[in-house]
Amino acid sequence: MSAEQANDVVTCPMPSPGHGNADDATDLMDQQGYVDAPYELLARLRAEQPVRRVVFAGVPVWLVTRHEDIRTASKDPRLSNDPRHGNKTVRSAPWVFATENYTVTRNMLRCDPPAHTRLRALVAGEFTPGRIEELRPRIQEITAELLAPVLPLGRLDVISDFAKRLPLTVISEVLGVPAEGRDTFARLAGVYVEMSENDDRRMPRAACEMRDYLIGLLKDKRESNASCDDLLGRLLSADHHEDEVIGMSFLLLVAGFETTANLIGSGVLALLEHPEQLAMLRGQPHLMGQAIEEILRWRGPIKMAPVLRFTTCDVHIGDVTVPGGGEAVLLSYGAGNRDPARFAEPDRFDIRRDSRGHLAFGHGIHHCLGAPLGKAEATIGLRTLLERCDELVLASDPCELTWGHSRFMHGLTSLPVTFRPVPPGATP
Repeated sequence: MSAEQANDVVTCPMPSPGHGNADDATDLMDQQGYVDAPYELLARLRAEQPVRRVVFAGVPVWLVTRHEDIRTASKDPRLSNDPRHGNKTVRSAPWVFATENYTVTRNMLRCDPPAHTRLRALVAGEFTPGRIEELRPRIQEITAELLAPVLPLGRLDVISDFAKRLPLTVISEVLGVPAEGRDTFARLAGVYVEMSENDDRRMPRAACEMRDYLIGLLKDKRESNASCDDLLGRLLSADHHEDEVIGMSFLLLVAGFETTANLIGSGVLALLEHPEQLAMLRGQPHLMGQAIEEILRWRGPIKMAPVLRFTTCDVHIGDVTVPGGGEAVLLSYGAGNRDPARFAEPDRFDIRRDSRGHLAFGHGIHHCLGAPLGKAEATIGLRTLLERCDELVLASDPCELTWGHSRFMHGLTSLPVTFRPVPPGATP
C-alpha cells in the first residue's frame, strides 16, 4: 500500500458510540471500549489495516498493531524517540512535551543514541539481576507492612491499599525520595498518566511542579553533609548534570510506580475472572513466574507505547510506507500482545502458556530497564496476597469496576475484594 492510499484514512474508521458511519472523524481515545476494554477495538483495527493513520489524543499518528511490525519498528533507527524530530502539528500538542517544561521529560526514553546509550548506562547497574535479588527481602518486608493493618479486616481495595503503595514505596526508597514527599509525587504522576478535557492546562502545570519538587529534593541532598546511599545521591556525587538527574528521576518514578501498580491490580482481577486459573496457581505456586508473564501479555499495564516515534525519512512498516518529515508513529503493545499471528488463541488467559516474546515492556534499545524490578514486586506481592488471603472474591459488581482514563496505560482505579485471613505460616 502506498503512503498516498494510507493517507486517505486520516482518522480511526471505527464507528463511535451512537454513530453508524465507519468514517467518522473520531479520536481513537473516544472510541467505545478504548479505556476499559480496548482489545476488541484494537483487534478490529489490526485485522482491517494493521498500519494506518488515526487521530490519537488530538494528534494524527500512524498506528501499528501487528506484533512483528511493532518489533521491527522498535528497532528501526529511522524512527526517533526525540519529539524535537516531530513535525509542527505533532509538536504543538502540549502532552507531547516537545517544547514546554522539557527539563522534566528530557530523559533516556525521549532521546536516541548516543545520548540514550550514555543516559541508560548511568542507572543500568541499579536494575541488574543481582541488584534485584538484593532488594527482594526489602520488597517482602514492605509487602508485609502494607498488608498487616488490612488483613484482619477480611477486606481491602487491592489498588489503593496495596497495588499503588508497594511500588511507590520501593522506587522511592531506591531513588531516595523521603516518605513525606511520596504523596506529592503520586498526585503529580497521576496527572501525567491520566487524560481529561483539561490536559492542556494540567499537564504542563504538573510538569513544572514535578520539576520544582525534584530541584528542591536534589538541593536538600547536596546540602546534607551525610553520604546518600540511594540512586539520586550517587548520581549527584558523580557530578552528573542536574537536568539529566531530574529527567532520569521523573522517568524512573513514573515508570516504576504506575506500571507495576497496574500489573498487580490487573493480575488479581484476571485470576478472579478465571477461578480455575486461580485454583491452579494456588495448587502449583511454581507457576507464578509464568502467571506474571501471561498477565503482562493478556492485560499488560501499557496498551500503547508510552512515547511516540518520529520519522526521520520514509519508513516501510508492514505494507505501508510512512512518509518522513516528522510523522508520528504509535506502537500498540496491547494489540501486538494479542496478535494471533504470534500467540495462539490470544484472547484466552492461560498461566501455563509460554508468553515469552510479549511486548509489555517494549522491545529494542528502549526495552524497560526496570522490568526485572516490576516483575519481582508483582511476584512477591501476588504470592503474598494468595498466601494470606483465602477465599478471595470480588466485592463489587464486575460491571462497576472502572479503569483509569490514560492515553497509554491500562489499569483499574479500584478493586475491592473480601477474603478469609490466613495467619503467617499457615496453609490457605
